[in-house]
Amino acid sequence: MPERIDALIHPRWTLAVEPRVEVAEGMSVALDKGRILAMLPTADARRRFSPDTSHERPAHVLMPGLINAHCHAGMTLLRGYADDLPLKAWLTERIWPAEARLVTPEFVADGSRLAAAEMLLGGTTCFSDMYYFPDVVAEVARESGLRAVVGMIALEFPTPWARDVDEYIAKGLEVHDRYRADALITTTFAPHAPYSTSDGTLARIRRLADELDVPIHTHVHETAAEIEEAVAATGQRPLERLERLGLVTPALVGVHATELKPREIEKLAQARANIVHCPRSNMKLASGACPVAALLEAGINVALGTDGAASNNRLDMWSEMQLAALLGKHVARTATAVPAATALQMATINAARALNLDAETGSLAPGKAADAICVELSGPGQVPMLNVISQLVYSASRDLVTDVWVAGQHLVADRALTRVDMDALERSARSWAERVMSA
Repeated sequence: MPERIDALIHPRWTLAVEPRVEVAEGMSVALDKGRILAMLPTADARRRFSPDTSHERPAHVLMPGLINAHCHAGMTLLRGYADDLPLKAWLTERIWPAEARLVTPEFVADGSRLAAAEMLLGGTTCFSDMYYFPDVVAEVARESGLRAVVGMIALEFPTPWARDVDEYIAKGLEVHDRYRADALITTTFAPHAPYSTSDGTLARIRRLADELDVPIHTHVHETAAEIEEAVAATGQRPLERLERLGLVTPALVGVHATELKPREIEKLAQARANIVHCPRSNMKLASGACPVAALLEAGINVALGTDGAASNNRLDMWSEMQLAALLGKHVARTATAVPAATALQMATINAARALNLDAETGSLAPGKAADAICVELSGPGQVPMLNVISQLVYSASRDLVTDVWVAGQHLVADRALTRVDMDALERSARSWAERVMSA
């Protein structure tokens, strides 16, 4: 008697990512109760299981959902608002003043809903967020069905979220406690950057992160100017200061890292710290280029993120994978740096490791959460199919994602969102555009 389960997926190719990035043909994946039950030859799967739903995907790759290891979801409503400016002017002259005028729980909710829709349609099943009102971001993620890591943000100056450091930390801990047992939502401390948080705040966060066993997610070494200003103000480079305060540990998720000396790379490797590379945002703001090949060679776990739509314009992990591979080769001046398989790992299992979620997601394996996507590799731009892994990184795009499952929930089916009213989202975005431009 066949075993009843929730769903069977029958793709042409299956890409598990672990223990190696390799493609198998003729395999099916069984989903039940939100998890991957089995991965086995299709003929065996049809005999063994009686699924409630069967998905035939004859021209598709089934692979892990992509993980956006750094974004600011609420900022999606500022897409295009401050383009073609360097980082400091972008942030201090445009973004921070606009946020002071506009950011409310409603702004963050509507921006995060738009971000969630964009990410889901592009095959992103999990994102790590650093923004105000993390409680609102968490609720939107749950409403959308997305897996999310929300940042307990901290800064030294008042914002719409909190008046001072004590309030930032207290409200962040409330969010952590609220979602402590949630299946889809986890938390991370998110001090904005070394230049916007004091020694006392960083040391306090380090102690709390140790107690709660959560990562510390922060911008670091984003530009050469940031480092020069830090040395002038403190006598130390930002990473040197973080190390002195005890934050350079396996819990550190350092974002950007465009300016690193060999000794700093060595210390990050010794500490088993994590780096999130945001190639499109860094290129658009002319912030520099992360030395990805050198980090990988040192054994550092490197993940990928989009940054926010205000500095990238797209929450598109396919673009990040392609640019990570191409820019990595360009910076290293060798075509073998950052191969396609490595870029895929950076967008899946490496990101899961950075976020302390690798036991739950980031690869296809029995027992893990059923966070998976189908990508259709057909049409003029996708044939001949000589190397599926290369095709995914160098030729594919988010438009080829047909199906998305998070914890077994079918959130994108035949390229359409199953939980989201896109007409309502677009009306909301148009309304916010008027307010942004008139503020």
